[in-house]
Amino acid sequence: MTRLLLFLLLTLFGKITAQNDLYTPDAIVYDIHKTNIGRVVFMNGNISLDQFKKSDILNSFELKHRSDLNIRVFMNNSVLNYLHQLAPDLSTEILLKTGNLQFSFYVDGKMIYKENIHHGCNFGSGGNKNTSTTFRVPLTSSKGEDWWAMYMWDRFKNNGGDKALTEGNHLLKIEIRPYIKLSENDVKTGNLIADGELKLIIKPIVLTKKQIEVQQIQPESDWQISEQPFDKKKIESLNTAIGNYTLKEITSIVAVYDGKLLIEEYFNDADRNTLHDTRSAGKSFTSTLMGMAIADGFIKNENQTLNTFYDLKKFANYEPKKDSVKIRDLLTMSSAFEGSDINGDSPGNEDNMYPAENWVKFALDLPMDKAKTNGRQWDYFTAGVVVLGDVLDKSVPEGLEKYADQKLFKPLHITKYQWQYTPQKVVNTAGSLQMTSLDYAKYAQLYKNKGSWSGKQLLNPEWVSKTFTKQIQIPERDNEFYGFLFWNKTISLEGKNYETFYCAGNGGNQFIVFKDLPLVIIITSKAFNKPYGHAQADKIVKEYILPAILNYKS
Repeated sequence: MTRLLLFLLLTLFGKITAQNDLYTPDAIVYDIHKTNIGRVVFMNGNISLDQFKKSDILNSFELKHRSDLNIRVFMNNSVLNYLHQLAPDLSTEILLKTGNLQFSFYVDGKMIYKENIHHGCNFGSGGNKNTSTTFRVPLTSSKGEDWWAMYMWDRFKNNGGDKALTEGNHLLKIEIRPYIKLSENDVKTGNLIADGELKLIIKPIVLTKKQIEVQQIQPESDWQISEQPFDKKKIESLNTAIGNYTLKEITSIVAVYDGKLLIEEYFNDADRNTLHDTRSAGKSFTSTLMGMAIADGFIKNENQTLNTFYDLKKFANYEPKKDSVKIRDLLTMSSAFEGSDINGDSPGNEDNMYPAENWVKFALDLPMDKAKTNGRQWDYFTAGVVVLGDVLDKSVPEGLEKYADQKLFKPLHITKYQWQYTPQKVVNTAGSLQMTSLDYAKYAQLYKNKGSWSGKQLLNPEWVSKTFTKQIQIPERDNEFYGFLFWNKTISLEGKNYETFYCAGNGGNQFIVFKDLPLVIIITSKAFNKPYGHAQADKIVKEYILPAILNYKS
């Protein structure tokens, strides 16, 4: 049966069933759509429907760690109408909140991974699931796109895809069906909407000698170069793992030993001048600036309560418990606000904050959690750090941005950096303060120096001590704690324990200060929202850098 005949039959069937549709689907006007209804087709990059030609449909594709493998799905109806056919008694609102599409991935005829994508995943121009009859999504991207489909592809690879896609040629097949989640244990799946196949070509990655060898530290930085010996073969093994993409999306690794630059390595197009987005690692700077503001007398101390900065009765959900939230509670992520970034259903989840017109108001409007007591229970709460930034901005002269530049960045000779901003044009203390790797190393070394830099005491040693104290236990993590917007954990290696305090950001970004070793490590990465981000940063430290330095034998 030809695709054209199938289209005619589906069109006839569509006329019969159209009266039962909730929405009139978009007209199918392009020949490429008419001749490919019911197909998932593969293409290299984002090709718009009006430019899409038969010759753009891939039969084979060399899959590299940087590629632009996209799919375009050609349907006869809209996603919402398919869901309606599956559960005709449900309203549009419930259909869109309980259903979407199911993707099944096969390699060489074997089903590897199946996922019912989240109901919030959108399709088509403007995410129109009501009427769109075709959509494009990237499975991989070298353009920095941020799509649900790319995370689904990663989950496919992490759940058997990587093992199945060995070197050589493989047949990839994708099938798409509608699904409705009627209850926790009752998921109804519909008939096949579209499917498609592609021959994937997997070639080994061949690294050059230059990619593997230890990168020579260049002069003309603010750092003295260390002469401390280390195991270069171990670092070459690390470079190999990053180069062949066993360790993914690492952009830089810096190690400072006894205050001198020991290792400086860059990967994946980054270099010494790159400004890295280390996401929530930037939260720790808020703690630093709070310590400085307290030392300067602009804020009394960390036990000062929010009601001394805000008339909380003017915000929604007021109760006296809100008045008693301390700066310390926000520094230790232990306030009783009903806000949790770990819980996607929490009203104070950061994803609910970003669309708000005023992030501080968003935070202070939140109700208080009846199950929490201020200062007692750790729960990651980004909006609370935004409040700390606002407190600082109101309290220091000429605002937080200028204060940070004068008090912290200029004394560290950090001149090239980039803030993000809140909707009120206040520097965003929630994260994404971009700097070079060597400047992040200065910041971490400042703490290693107990707040001293070039003979000047920039940060009160007592504040450093409070920051590097196990202020509160992190739930469900064995022997891991939180200080003042710094994390704490102990690394075990060959029977010895090495305690660290560190800044951490989405993607595996970490600035690590060792408590009892003269060592600071900076890892920057762009593995954003990837499950392996922090795990591979831990692996880099434990299996490569520490052994290279501690186990060196001449």
